[in-house]
Amino acid sequence: MRTLALFAALLLIAGSAVAEDCHSLSGLMLPDAIISTAESVSAGSFNPPYGNRVEKIPAFCRVAGVIKPTSDSDIHFEVWMPASDWNGKYLGVGNGGFAGEIDFQAMGRNLARGYATAATDTGHQADSVDATWAYKHPEKVIDFGYRGLHETTEKAKAVIRAFYGRGPQHSYFDSCSDGGREALMEAQRFPEDFDGILAGAPANYWTHMLAAGINVTKTLYGNPAGYISTTRIPAIAAATLAACDAGDGVKDGVINDPPLCNFNPSKLLCKGAASRNCLTAPQIASLKKLYAGGATESGTKLFPGVTPGAEEGQGGWGLWITGQAPGLSLYGGFLENYFRYMVFEEPAWNLLTANVDKAEQMADQKTAHALNATDPDLHRFESRGGKLILYHGWNDPAISPLNTISYYKSVAAAMGAEKANNFLRLYMVPGMQHCLGGPGATWFGQLGTSTAEGSKHGIFDALENWVEKDTGPGDVIATKYIADNPTKGAQMTRTLCPYPQIAKYKGSGDTNSYTNFVCVAP
Repeated sequence: MRTLALFAALLLIAGSAVAEDCHSLSGLMLPDAIISTAESVSAGSFNPPYGNRVEKIPAFCRVAGVIKPTSDSDIHFEVWMPASDWNGKYLGVGNGGFAGEIDFQAMGRNLARGYATAATDTGHQADSVDATWAYKHPEKVIDFGYRGLHETTEKAKAVIRAFYGRGPQHSYFDSCSDGGREALMEAQRFPEDFDGILAGAPANYWTHMLAAGINVTKTLYGNPAGYISTTRIPAIAAATLAACDAGDGVKDGVINDPPLCNFNPSKLLCKGAASRNCLTAPQIASLKKLYAGGATESGTKLFPGVTPGAEEGQGGWGLWITGQAPGLSLYGGFLENYFRYMVFEEPAWNLLTANVDKAEQMADQKTAHALNATDPDLHRFESRGGKLILYHGWNDPAISPLNTISYYKSVAAAMGAEKANNFLRLYMVPGMQHCLGGPGATWFGQLGTSTAEGSKHGIFDALENWVEKDTGPGDVIATKYIADNPTKGAQMTRTLCPYPQIAKYKGSGDTNSYTNFVCVAP
């Protein structure tokens, strides 16, 4: 009994010590930073400063503060550290769109898995499509581009060392979209920040991606007769599937390798009166432009287009490209706000009257250094043992998956194929839209998601094994859950193959099981 009482007392003392250590972090001195909050948070749920309540989290030490590397900087950050059972690792959280907020839900997921974690708003507070904060604030654009995340990472590691008495044994970063761009920016500019990086659908060629969007959008919106409304999208989706779905040996509503899809948009041309089931000649021209991608006034390609199969669905063209009416798409919002507030500093700037060449030149001149993460020379990251895994959904309507393939190939060319293979992998995900969702198997361990076969088959565990055990990743298992809800069970599983391999049906067995697919050269 005395032993049990002593043990209980020691637990109380340890718990009190952790709480005291956490509160004492309010006095931690960090360069260019002020700690505003240092508090112990009980297990259960937590109401963050904004957004939804974070559920099912363990007890943790919460540290929040502001970083001001310049007089115009206001980088808010949070660091969350498990009060017990820390796995000894750090996992950073990224952002989407123009950032502007901390992803507390992602922090909660990381914390529940035993990681110390941190996130930032990158220096401003706004909705993810809003860029008014950047108007005549070049330092804030730099904070958003790369400085905010790097500063947060350095401060987070210092806080972790102060709390635990030691720094993280390994540091990881897992994010998508603008977070994918942030991930590549880290590997290129700050190779010492992370040991393993998982970068999804990276918006890394920011200036060309959005300049190309002017060219595409002028075709889509400039002539009212060429606008493709959401009523036409089902016919386009049906035509692409009819042409290409069976290419992998299985008809499942997913195009396995869109570049091999030989779809001709002209086959949708109306033979008589226009209807939902066909397209007019101007609409055919718009469709071809969407697949071809944006170009300069002279026709030089700036950025690749979307791929066949990405048209329909909740996260498809209706959300990102066409909108419910001209000018109401997410892509249009990003375009206008970027050029109005970051590039031209003209709130009345109109993309329909813009000159693509001038826009691209100005975008590169003013923001390429801060926003583009296209440098293929990753020798510094590779030489210190860093590992980088890229992934992109073939059905992504927001950022062309062909851009990620282009970056992957540029690194292989710059580093040499053999050396690149020692630290770099790319996985293309059939049927996945932007970062998550779509008709394919899109849960594979990214962004804290699960797989039906367990985490050991997922992509993040593959990254950790590569960093910590030098086990190069091979096939990854992806899951399609019923209604995208893991509690309802798996609808199908699929093999994701290291690029350029693709998954091919063996010809027999259940087509809903990954065990009946094999990775082959395309």
